[in-house]
Amino acid sequence: MREATILHQVEDIYYPVLVAVGIPVNLMAIVILSRGKCGLSRCITLYLVAMATADTMVIFTDVILYTIIPFHFPGTYMDTTPAISLILVLLSAATDVSVWFTITFTFDRFVAICCQKLRIKYCTTETATVVLTAVSVVLSLKNITWYFIYEPEYIVDDVPWGSTISLSFYTETAWVAFDLFCITLTPCFPFLLILLINALTIRSILVTGKIRRRLQKSSNCEDRNDPEMEKRRKSIILLFTISGSFIILWMTRVLLVLYYRITMNIHDLTGPGHIAEQTGYMLQLLSSCTNTCIYVVTQTRFREQLRDALMYPFTAVVAWF
Repeated sequence: MREATILHQVEDIYYPVLVAVGIPVNLMAIVILSRGKCGLSRCITLYLVAMATADTMVIFTDVILYTIIPFHFPGTYMDTTPAISLILVLLSAATDVSVWFTITFTFDRFVAICCQKLRIKYCTTETATVVLTAVSVVLSLKNITWYFIYEPEYIVDDVPWGSTISLSFYTETAWVAFDLFCITLTPCFPFLLILLINALTIRSILVTGKIRRRLQKSSNCEDRNDPEMEKRRKSIILLFTISGSFIILWMTRVLLVLYYRITMNIHDLTGPGHIAEQTGYMLQLLSSCTNTCIYVVTQTRFREQLRDALMYPFTAVVAWF
């Protein structure tokens, strides 16, 4: 039994609430976006549906299977070594896919906003399907390797129970290199990549806006409303809110990973380092259910569809009577 610290008490409340809120809102987002009535292109809709699906898998594997069930229901089949190894593969793959779906969406919006010639060929449903499928397959295959890092703590009736990381994971060069590669792939490189893409997008927007204002001034245009800029405004807001949320909620986790890798410090399980690490972990998981809130705030038609969906049971009862 673990010590009932304040952090553990917070976790015992936080994770069930995250499941109770995160899975329904993500499923609601998938249904609403899939109907195609939110005023978004099919390409954007495909990315957003894929991101919501990946976020749902993160909550299911990382929070339910890996965190809640083993603690609240000990001694079940979920505590066997094969089950723990399989859960590690699933949650690692779900996390990687969720992160890289955000990257692919960010890059797609960067191309749509900043690369007018490439936009026609790249920002299509066919390209989005290929990109999302390739990312899912490659990252899922990569994470199969995690299945082999655990060894059983004890064996009862030829059934391996518990999990302990194999000593070779820390000593063999191949495992050390694989671990470093995984940390670089997620979350360090995506974090830097999304910052770079957003910086380039902002730079392009500023340059384009300055040029268009000069053209308007030179042509003595009285109407200051630029149809092209208004058309891109929705994509820009959606891009910056999603990527900004990702950066804020992953920042603690990324900084801690870099700190411990550079300094090679090992924190205790009760000190400030552990509290910071668990806080970063909770914030990271929170990023799996924030996109729907972003759609509600930034997308008028999504709000309308959500309102209709929430009111449907009441309107159906009224219509029946």
